[in-house]
Amino acid sequence: MMTLAEINAMTRDQFVAALGWIFEDSPWVAERSWAHRPFATREALHQSMTGELDKAATADQLALLRAHPDLGTRAKVSAASAGEQSGAGMDRLSAEEFETFEWLNAGYREKFGFPFLYAVKGSTKHDIFVALGVRMDSSPEVEFRQALSEVCRIAWFRLQDTIAQ
Repeated sequence: MMTLAEINAMTRDQFVAALGWIFEDSPWVAERSWAHRPFATREALHQSMTGELDKAATADQLALLRAHPDLGTRAKVSAASAGEQSGAGMDRLSAEEFETFEWLNAGYREKFGFPFLYAVKGSTKHDIFVALGVRMDSSPEVEFRQALSEVCRIAWFRLQDTIAQ
């Protein structure tokens, strides 16, 4: 684990190398947040990063959403995503559950243009199935905001696992 003092002392390149993965394949969030140092708390760092995401162009936000893997996929995913999905049992789906997730993920992606995003930490595969079913009925605008909110929750969990309090 890193400390906030170490984070605050980093050059831009070091900061991006250390935290650029917090928002999946979107190091620009960390890069833009670097200028707001020093951070007094993990929460302040998270607020800075989510603030940069909120200020970003819609195209950048959409690219960030699309950088995430489908939940339950058996394709290669980042170590962070693999660990998060494993904790929710997504790596232990039965063949039937896997097929159902593949079908639901495809329908979601077709409707909204990005993968279903859900901060899985502390959830079960049942919770995720329910949320996916409910959110399929959302409007594109509502779901875009919900997906960004989930990404911010995922980032918070990742910061908690990376930076000592």
